[in-house]
Amino acid sequence: MSNQNTLIFIKPDGVSRGLVGTILSRFESRGLRINALQQMTISDTLSDRHYHEHLDKPFYPRLKQYVTSGPIVAAVISGENAVDVVRAMCGATHPKDALPGTIRGDFGLSLDANIIHSSDSASSAQYEISNFFPTISETA
Repeated sequence: MSNQNTLIFIKPDGVSRGLVGTILSRFESRGLRINALQQMTISDTLSDRHYHEHLDKPFYPRLKQYVTSGPIVAAVISGENAVDVVRAMCGATHPKDALPGTIRGDFGLSLDANIIHSSDSASSAQYEISNFFPTISETA
């Protein structure tokens, strides 16, 4: 694999708990770069676009309410195999299944309050970056 970009966002629970710097420093300590960074509140429209594959699922209204409930911090992270490296660093989606040393394993409280989102593939990363950072190029 090569140098790639991926998207992460620290969810409202991570921002409200003051974990943004701690989480971002983990990526930098691993040798990854932060190429873009912004704090924002996700709109209903952006939530629907981002989670388009979940729109008809029963859990989506609760997920949408959560991700739009307060500020998030979105970042484009780049580096060698960034998608896979970042996913491994984040840990399992449910914090109870996430290993200690991962972001969710160390800071996640519940499936709903699981601290962070990260792109699950290179194609998802391109799509998600274009939604959150429309002026960023697709290459690292």
